[in-house]
This record gives sequence, C-alpha cells and structure tokens, in this order.
Amino acid sequence: MSEATSGGTLGGVCVSRETLARLKAYEALLRKWNPAINLVSPRSLEELWSRHIADSAQLFALIRPQAGIWADLGSGGGFPALVVAALAGELAPALEVILVESDRRKSAFLMTVIRELDLKARVIAERIEAVAPLGADFLSARALAPLSMLLTFSERHLARGGICVFPKGESWRDELAEVDKTWSFELECHPSETDSAAQILILKGVTRA
Repeated sequence: MSEATSGGTLGGVCVSRETLARLKAYEALLRKWNPAINLVSPRSLEELWSRHIADSAQLFALIRPQAGIWADLGSGGGFPALVVAALAGELAPALEVILVESDRRKSAFLMTVIRELDLKARVIAERIEAVAPLGADFLSARALAPLSMLLTFSERHLARGGICVFPKGESWRDELAEVDKTWSFELECHPSETDSAAQILILKGVTRA
C-alpha cells in the first residue's frame, strides 16, 4: 500500500482512512528529516511503506494489544513504535507506547512526530541500560542487537508475564541457538510478510536458564 487515500489493510491490520492519513503524515516528516539525520537508508526509503511501515504493522497484527505498555528499544526512525502508536490510536486507545532512543537528533525527530500526529506515546532519550525499568507488557526492538543482548534488556524492562516481539533477519536460527543454553522461554516463530528470509520471534515466559 503506497497511498493513504482510503481505508484498507496494512500488514494484516484493517485500518481507517484517518489512520492511513496519519501514517502518510509520518512518512512526509521522515522524508523531510532523513537527509539530515539518516533515519533510514536512502534505498529503503524508496520502499518505505512495504519495508518499514507494513513491516511494523505486522507486529501489531500478531500481538493485537488492547492495553498496557508497549516499549520499543533503540527506536531510531520510529519503526515499529510510531506505527504501533498510530494503529493503537484507532484500535487500542488504552495502549501506551514508550520509545527509548539515546541519539538526541533522532529522539527530537520522534518527539516531533508524536506531537504533530497527536500520538499516545513518549520518548526517553537515554541509553537503554540507564533507563529505569519500564515494566513493559510488550517489548520490541528492530534491527538493534543480537537476541542474546535483547534478552538481557528484557530482563530489566519486561513486566512479569510480558511478551517480547523481535523481528529477525536470515540469521535468526543462529541467534536462537546462541541463547539456547542460557535462556528459557516459550517461542512462536512467524514468517515475515515483508521479507521472505526474516522471522518474527514472539517470546513469552523469558527467564535465565
């Protein structure tokens, strides 16, 4: 989907014209800021809706959150967190989205999008290790770090009974093998709708083995 002219399905989520228009406004802001602070690569900018927006929306579609805290680590240009927040405005208004991004220029961009799109979200401009425990019901991180490090972050920021949702590229099997002996969790693997080599890992009951 490349136009926000009518309601439709995005990443497995049925959304209204208003939500698509909000995402279109996000796209415009990202294109405006990107030359200065490199939020996404110029090549992927050409496929923004499929590569980034729909890719983020499918995480929301898999989790279907209703309420609670969705925390996103290393939010960068806002994927998936700002897309999750835009969808939540229509489909899960009780959900709060927290974006953790230590880069000051990127965090300024995120705050601008949140303000201009009137999203129920907030930015913490600190390093993940320095942030007070977030008690997240849902924890995401996209293209941030190996699974071993993400699970260490989850130990600090995930609420009891919380769910991790980590999109991973073609090395996902190797990353799972690396944490097999040190971590215990229930795992669901879902093929990505936007990248045939990728999987979305949903982890529950995360504890050290």
